[in-house]
Amino acid sequence: MTIIRAAAISEVLEAKNQWLFVDVGFAGDKTRSCGYLLDDENPEKLTFSGLIEELIDLGHSSCEPLYLVLEAPLSVAFSKKGNPTGRRIERRGSKTRYWYTGLGASILQAATHIVRALHQSGPMREIRLVEGFVSFKDNSRRSSHTDDVLVLKHVLDEVRSGRASAGRIVQPLDLKQSDTDSLQSAFEVAGMAFGIPPVILVEPQE
Repeated sequence: MTIIRAAAISEVLEAKNQWLFVDVGFAGDKTRSCGYLLDDENPEKLTFSGLIEELIDLGHSSCEPLYLVLEAPLSVAFSKKGNPTGRRIERRGSKTRYWYTGLGASILQAATHIVRALHQSGPMREIRLVEGFVSFKDNSRRSSHTDDVLVLKHVLDEVRSGRASAGRIVQPLDLKQSDTDSLQSAFEVAGMAFGIPPVILVEPQE
């Protein structure tokens, strides 16, 4: 039985199993648009199809759980009236990075294709999903797909160690902007209700 589910907050803070950090990209044949970091190995840049191939291989390579951190919206929010609305992490002052507009919508589509391919491959291990959120970047500084996966791992390591960190772990219930909003798995509309993962949030650097 294929098991893909949202990781629990306690697992994110404590689990020592295998961790994969992915910066999701969606581009053509020749563009390595996805960042890929497995545990303490060196980060890589992969094409979209190359990332899917690696994920499917990993899904069949071990019996222990795999923690899959995707830098993409893994949950979505709707208002009391049923209209799409932003999550709390997607607003900073007057700036927004909502899941249903612009780049957020594109990356959500890419993540849906990735997770569906992994699901349909029938992995032999449990896949536990965690969302990564690296946004509101300083536009004066160049960043890369490998930078984003490295900073996600750095924030997780720092939070776990109790040291000062450039980010934090956000629990699912703290994603709502309003108590009347409803949250659901970003993949529920595609028939894959895997739950609402916690978020590794990278705080913007001033």
